[in-house]
Amino acid sequence: MKQIILIGIASALTGALMAQQPAAQPKTYTSAAEITAMMAKAKSDRKQDQANYIQRILGLTPYTANLEYRAAVGPAAVHVKEAELFYVIDGSGTLVTGGKLTGITNPGNADNPQGTGIEGGSSRAVAKGDFFIVPENTPHWFSKIDGTLVLMSLHVPRVDGK
Repeated sequence: MKQIILIGIASALTGALMAQQPAAQPKTYTSAAEITAMMAKAKSDRKQDQANYIQRILGLTPYTANLEYRAAVGPAAVHVKEAELFYVIDGSGTLVTGGKLTGITNPGNADNPQGTGIEGGSSRAVAKGDFFIVPENTPHWFSKIDGTLVLMSLHVPRVDGK
């Protein structure tokens, strides 16, 4: 009897947790027209003090490609366990990679720390049509945005689990 009650409680908790965090439905195609509409939505919906407005372009667990509409310089970041692939859809700016993350703003997030900038590192101009990948555990930051910078970003978890 105790086992039946425990199984019932476990089932109820599992159901409640799943209801709170629904799995994202796969999205395997987005047209150029949809990207244009997403850019217009980002431009109109982005708050004045919001550096980056993010929308999902594609998704198939564990991968999600996002549209990042950047209209101002935002925080620098490190993704400890994931590389990040970028494609510049529109606009231009300056990407800094490497060096040391400075002014950490979220000390409780060891896997994805953010900061106010990067000390050292290498700067590179990026513009429409460019592709680049930032290896895992590498500080990166868009230190300058020329008007707006619209990116496709894809976080790529390590397959070997390291």
